[in-house]
Amino acid sequence: MKLMFASDIHGSAYYAERLIKAFEKEKPERLVLLGDLLYHGPRNDLPKDYAPKKVIDILNGMKDRLLCVRGNCDTEVDQMVLEFPIMADYAVMWIDGRMLYMSHGHRVNPQNPPKLSAGDILMNGHTHIPADEKIGDFRYLNPGSVSIPKNGSTHSYMIYENGVFLLKELDI
Repeated sequence: MKLMFASDIHGSAYYAERLIKAFEKEKPERLVLLGDLLYHGPRNDLPKDYAPKKVIDILNGMKDRLLCVRGNCDTEVDQMVLEFPIMADYAVMWIDGRMLYMSHGHRVNPQNPPKLSAGDILMNGHTHIPADEKIGDFRYLNPGSVSIPKNGSTHSYMIYENGVFLLKELDI
């Protein structure tokens, strides 16, 4: 199984298009989006080519390949224009016998983790900073931000394949 993980598009049509090109190049089974799809929020500057309506069209065009969780900038009005579910606070899947718990990260995060067993994985977006670290008994992953990277990081996403999570830089 090959999966792609990305977060924090924040309404950038430019970076949404780059993400879809990366998706087509990588050829994963699904794209998991960890929230903050359409709006930039009050703490972020406008990303390049801020055009939420274009992002709606881009994402709706691949609705059958998406799994999403709600970010702190995602609202019910966003769900009204998106043709795939985005309002779940978290998603869970089993990979290689380990639970992968995915949320945006504004509520459930390394400082406030869910109930995890040894070896499980917590994956968040929200911070816009890539991460792959062991915290106590669990592994914490963050694919960074597609459109507004922070702390000197680059525009990024993450691929899971053959038991390995790999952070990748988005071609821009």
